[in-house]
Amino acid sequence: MKILAIESSCDETAASVVEGGRKVLSDVVASQIEEHKLYGGVVPEIASRRHVESISGVVNRSLADAGCGLKDIDAVAVTYAPGLIGALLVGVSFAKGLAMAEDKPLIPVHHIAGHIAANYITHPDLEPPFLCLVISGGHSHIVEVLSYTRYRVIGRTRDDAAGECFDKVARTLGFPYPGGKYIDGAAKNGSRTAFKFTHPKVSGGEYDLSFSGLKTAVINLVHNAEQRGESLSREDVAASFQKTVADILGEKLSAAAKDLGAKKIVVAGGVSANSGIRAKMSAVAKALGAELYLPELKYCGDNAAMIGAQAYYDFLAGRRADESLNAAATLSLEDISL
Repeated sequence: MKILAIESSCDETAASVVEGGRKVLSDVVASQIEEHKLYGGVVPEIASRRHVESISGVVNRSLADAGCGLKDIDAVAVTYAPGLIGALLVGVSFAKGLAMAEDKPLIPVHHIAGHIAANYITHPDLEPPFLCLVISGGHSHIVEVLSYTRYRVIGRTRDDAAGECFDKVARTLGFPYPGGKYIDGAAKNGSRTAFKFTHPKVSGGEYDLSFSGLKTAVINLVHNAEQRGESLSREDVAASFQKTVADILGEKLSAAAKDLGAKKIVVAGGVSANSGIRAKMSAVAKALGAELYLPELKYCGDNAAMIGAQAYYDFLAGRRADESLNAAATLSLEDISL
């Protein structure tokens, strides 16, 4: 079964043709990073306009790269939630029109479910159930993946997502947007113990996360040094900060895995590309005697291949949409469980 998948939840216009949920025939991504870099972050209105300009060409390129036409496609899939509402609407509208015009089934896919499914592409042997840490610019979740289409969110951030924290700290240190990769690069040349940052405590949610206080602590450290005319090593701050984020994530994931008896640990989302966090998760899995699954680097960030992978299992479970499908800026994974 070949699925044409479309992703436009933020600032990447992407299309992919995926066969059988695991084989990627094409994977095209039109990035807007250079434009949003001018503003230090994603400007939603600009992102939406660029999606409109790019989506037709991206879809055509994806079909061409896969060596097939619309007649060879069995279904159309699209990210419909969560994300920037204007950006999502571009992809949803295009996918609906395409599916109706070609008389193809339309499969609505949850963005976070897509990130989880990126691991099905990298690891053909991976099957639920497993415990998954989803960490990206907009999301930080600990998810019990019960089946290909059933989820239980047992932990989530109360404020900032891990990726957002990386970007804000990077901006404070003078790095360009998106800051995560610059923090990672600088951290490799810094001391992980130069600065000690506290681990935020969250009441009422055993596995819940919080990054707002950590972000503020780093910003205050840098600004106070500037006001005193003192110099700080960006590399040391980056390394200490990155270690703290990795330790916080590792502590929560480890606790959840122990309590649930999880022996398969999966990490997904854009921040899963961070080398320090990948190393920490490897150590956590080893200490637990669990198998660790990490997505290939090119499938960590937003892409349509992951949407096509998840769409296959949603299709098998009977998920379909019609012309009434709408986008949703926020939507829990648990609300879409089948």
